[in-house]
Amino acid sequence: MARRKKGDPVSGWVCLDKPYDLTSTHAVSRVRRLFNAQKAGHAGTLDPLATGVLPIALGEATKTVPFLMDADKTYRFTIAWGRTTATFDREGETIATSDVRPTPEAVAAALPAFVGEIEQVPPAYSAVKVDGERAYDLARAGETVELKARAVTIHALRLVGASDADHVELEMDCGKGTYVRALVRDLAEALGACGHVSVLRRTRVGGFTEARAITLEKLEDFGHKAALSEALLPVETALDDIPALAVTAEDAFRLKQGRPIVLVPRQVEALKARLAPGSRTVSAMADGVVVALCEMRAGRLEPARVFHLNQSGD
Repeated sequence: MARRKKGDPVSGWVCLDKPYDLTSTHAVSRVRRLFNAQKAGHAGTLDPLATGVLPIALGEATKTVPFLMDADKTYRFTIAWGRTTATFDREGETIATSDVRPTPEAVAAALPAFVGEIEQVPPAYSAVKVDGERAYDLARAGETVELKARAVTIHALRLVGASDADHVELEMDCGKGTYVRALVRDLAEALGACGHVSVLRRTRVGGFTEARAITLEKLEDFGHKAALSEALLPVETALDDIPALAVTAEDAFRLKQGRPIVLVPRQVEALKARLAPGSRTVSAMADGVVVALCEMRAGRLEPARVFHLNQSGD
């Protein structure tokens, strides 16, 4: 007899506004406890010193985490000039200082060189694995960490403002794997200055935006009012970039059994026109609820991930 899972079968996404000085793992644990959910996970780690959008998946939504991990993101951050730290943020040990204070005009002029597909070396204090170990664990142990450059994409980089000569605020739209701290390191070097990230906030992860984000305090308040469901977004929220196909109840039943369904030619052509280059993934929907994530092959939809949701999404 199978063991009964602890917690409730809650499914959906919470767009959390992560507070300062809280790890992503602890944030997930607190949200999971509030909902008493059986399963939980997050899409894209935020440093403890960063705030902002941290999408947290509950229940069946955890099956869609990989799709959100690949989503574009937006960050708003402040550079403090005059000091470079080992971690490239304000908590790190100072490793260099400088009296150079780049003007906003100089910063703006340097930004285009960092837009597009660029090579970026991740910070030594990062979650990148080196021989099975996290780079930040090796760095904290005093070991020299040498990471290889990798291609990342920065779609846009904007100068937002400068409150004084010591600080400048930027906003960045980027693809997965881009490090704000590495960008600040390289930008400061290009400007002949020392600098580090003093404030960092993520304002968007795919379709999860700052406007949709909810604080832990508000969630806890909802919990006292038994209104947590108001903060729960549908499982398919993470699938905004994946074309959806409405299927019949009969086809939905087949997909849930792990069996493929046959498409008519007009469905194939319509889906091909909406698929991203190189992608075959389609979400099958029945009565507005996601049934399965499928791969389209040879005129058929083959289920890859099946969801067990009722009409209310839980």
